[in-house]
Amino acid sequence: MNTAPLLVELFVEELPPKALRQLGDAFADVLFAQLKAQGLTGAAARSTAYATPRRLAVHVNEVRAQAQDQAVSHKLMPVSVGLSADGQATPALLKKLAALGADASAVAHLERVHDGKAEVLHLHSTVHGAALAEGLQKALDEAIARLPIPKVMRYQLEDGWSSVHFVRPAHGLVALHGAEVVAVSALGLAAGRLTHGHRFEAAQDPIALRDADSYARQLLDEGAVIASFAERRAEIQRQLAAAAQAVGGGAHAIEDAALLDEVTALVERPNVLTCQFDAEYLAVPQECLILTMKANQKYFPLLDGAGKLTHRFLVVSNIRPQDASAVIEGNERVVRPRLADAKFFFDQDRRKTLASRVPQLAKVVYHHQLGTQGERVERVRAIAKAIGSQLFAHLTRANALLQTPEGEIAEDWLLTCIDNAALLAKTDLVTDMVGEFPELQGVMGAYYAINDGLPDEVAHAIEDHYKPRFAGDGLPRETVGVVVALADKLETLVGMFGTGNPPTGDRDPFALRRHALGVIRMLVEKNLPLSLPELLAHAQPAFGAKITDISEMLSGFIYERLAGSLREQGYGAQEVDAVLSLRPALLAQVAPRLDAVRAFAALPEAPALAAANKRVANLLKKAGGVEPTVNPALLVEAAEKDLYGALQAIAPQAGAQFERGDYTASLQTLAALRAPVDAFFEHVMVNAEEADLRANRLGLLQGLHDAMNRVADLSRLAA
Repeated sequence: MNTAPLLVELFVEELPPKALRQLGDAFADVLFAQLKAQGLTGAAARSTAYATPRRLAVHVNEVRAQAQDQAVSHKLMPVSVGLSADGQATPALLKKLAALGADASAVAHLERVHDGKAEVLHLHSTVHGAALAEGLQKALDEAIARLPIPKVMRYQLEDGWSSVHFVRPAHGLVALHGAEVVAVSALGLAAGRLTHGHRFEAAQDPIALRDADSYARQLLDEGAVIASFAERRAEIQRQLAAAAQAVGGGAHAIEDAALLDEVTALVERPNVLTCQFDAEYLAVPQECLILTMKANQKYFPLLDGAGKLTHRFLVVSNIRPQDASAVIEGNERVVRPRLADAKFFFDQDRRKTLASRVPQLAKVVYHHQLGTQGERVERVRAIAKAIGSQLFAHLTRANALLQTPEGEIAEDWLLTCIDNAALLAKTDLVTDMVGEFPELQGVMGAYYAINDGLPDEVAHAIEDHYKPRFAGDGLPRETVGVVVALADKLETLVGMFGTGNPPTGDRDPFALRRHALGVIRMLVEKNLPLSLPELLAHAQPAFGAKITDISEMLSGFIYERLAGSLREQGYGAQEVDAVLSLRPALLAQVAPRLDAVRAFAALPEAPALAAANKRVANLLKKAGGVEPTVNPALLVEAAEKDLYGALQAIAPQAGAQFERGDYTASLQTLAALRAPVDAFFEHVMVNAEEADLRANRLGLLQGLHDAMNRVADLSRLAA
C-alpha cells in the first residue's frame, strides 16, 4: 500500500521554556506510537520532532491513507457452554457474539479448537483498517492528553462559550498527508495548512505549507524559524564558540546544558551577541556574577583560558537586526543593576564575621520536630567531634589525609578546625547574598571565612560540607571537610529517620537517598577506616530524647543504597548480595571483596563450594547455635578426618590473608577445600544417631562455615 509523509503541528502561544524539549519529544513519540499501533505507518517509518517557543510538531516519513485489514481470532467459550445438546447457540454465546459485533448467523462459522482440556469455540473475523483521518484523530487526542504539562491553563475559545484545558492557548492546527489536508481537529481548531513564522522577521505571514516534507524548509526560508530543537541548539553552540573565539585570549562560554536547553526554548532564530560589563564588578566572587547572569538574564558568561570570569558575556537574541548595537546596549544596561546588587550584598555581608552570625541561626527553623538551625549546628558539632577523634585514632603518619605541605597534622589542631567549620558551616544562610541566591550556600561561606582570616581548611570545609551534592559531584578536599560533611549528612539521616520521616517510594523531600550515597562515597572513595555502625552510634546521642533508636533501619537503608550503586557500576546481583549480606562495617572494603568474589566465581571449584556452603548453612540453621569446637577423638570417618586436617592447614593461611586485606588470595586458598568437602558430604552422615558424633560433626561444619564466609556469604553464589 502506498504511503506519504505526514506533518502535524500545533501552533500555540509561548510554551514554558524549561519544559519545551520534553513536550516536543512526548508529543512526537505518543502520536507516532499511536499511528503505528493502528497499522498506519510504513515498515521503515520514523518520526522527527519539532519544537519552538510557539509550536509542537512531528513529521512521519511513511504513513498510509488506510491501514491494512487484519484477520482476528476471538476465543469465545467451551463448546459445552456455548452450544446446547442439539447444537443451538446458548444465550451466553449470543451475548458474547453481540459484544463482538456479530449475531446468530455467525454461529455456523465458528471453529472448534481443542486446547488440551476441552473443545473451545473461536470466532474468526476481519477487522477493517482505520482510515487516516480516523486514526490520526485518535492519535492526536492521545498525544495531547498525555503531554507532560507542568501546569494546565483553561481558556475560552473564539465562540465565547466553550473552554479547553492546555499548556498554553492554541491558535492553529496543521495536518498534511503529503500535500493533502487531513480532516482532524483539536482544542477547538480544525486542521489546515497555514502556520506562522517568526513574530518580527518572517518574510511572509501566514505561511501556506505546500506539503509535509516542505515544513522545515519553508519555516526557515519564509518564516525565519529553525523548527528543530536539536538543530537550533547546535546552531547556538556554534555561534557561542565563534563569538568566544572572536574575543580571543582563550575565552570560552561557560558550559551549562540546562541553560543551553532553556535558551534554545526561548528563541526561534538565534543570534549570539557579545556584550560587556564594568570590570570593577570582577571584585565580586565570580560564582555570584555567573549565577546572576545565568539565572536572571539567561546570559552565557565568558571565561578566560584559566577558567576565570571575564567582563564579557554572550547574549542569545531572537532577532538579527543589521545594527545590533541597540540590542547589545539594552542587555548591558539590564545586567548592570543585577551586578550592582551582587556587589552590594557582598560588601554588606563582609561587614559582619561569620562567628557573629551564629546566634541568628537560633531564629531559623530547621524542622518542627528537630528545632532550629542553631540546635542542628550543635548536633553537627558533637557528631563531627566524635568522628574526628575516631578518625585520628585510626590514621597514621603515612596517611595522606593527615598530611599538609608543612608536615603532620596535630590532633588538637585538627579537632579545632573541625569544630570551627561545623560551627560556622550554616552561618552564610543568614547572609544577604545567600538569601538572594540560595544556590551559593557554602560557596559564600568559604569567601566570608577567608575574609575573616580563618584557615583555608575551615573555609574549604564550609564550602565542601554540602558535597557531594549530586551524582558525579566532587568530594570534600581535605580531612576537615570530609568529617564535617559526614557529620552533616549523618545528622540529617539520623534525625529524619528518628522522627519517622524516611523516604517513601516516590517521595524523598529531605534528599535522604542523596545523603546516604554521599556518606557511602566518602567512606569508599576516601578509603576511610570508619565503621558504619560506629558512625551511626556516634550520631544518635547528639539528639537526646528527640528521636528513637533507628540504627538498624538506617543501616539497612544505607546498605540498600550501596547495593544499588554497586549494581549500577556493573557488579552482578549475586556478587553484591554475597558481600553485603555480611554487612561489612568498613564500606571501603566492599569493592575489594567484590573483586575477590568475582575472581573466586571464575574458579572451577566455585560452584561446588557455593552449593556446599548453602547446604552447610541449612544444616546449621536447623541445628540452632553450634560452637565451632571439634574433638579429634570423635572423628570416625576418614572423610571427616581429612576435612578436619584440611581445615587445620588451610584456614589459618586464608585467615592471615583476610586480615591483610588480600581477599582474593584468601578465597583462592579456600578453594583447595573442595575435594575434602565433597568427600565429607558423600561419605559422612552429619545427623548421626549418636548425639556426641552429631554435635562434633556440626562443630566441624561450623568451623568450615566460619572459615569460608569471612569475605562473603558464598552460599549466595549457588544457582
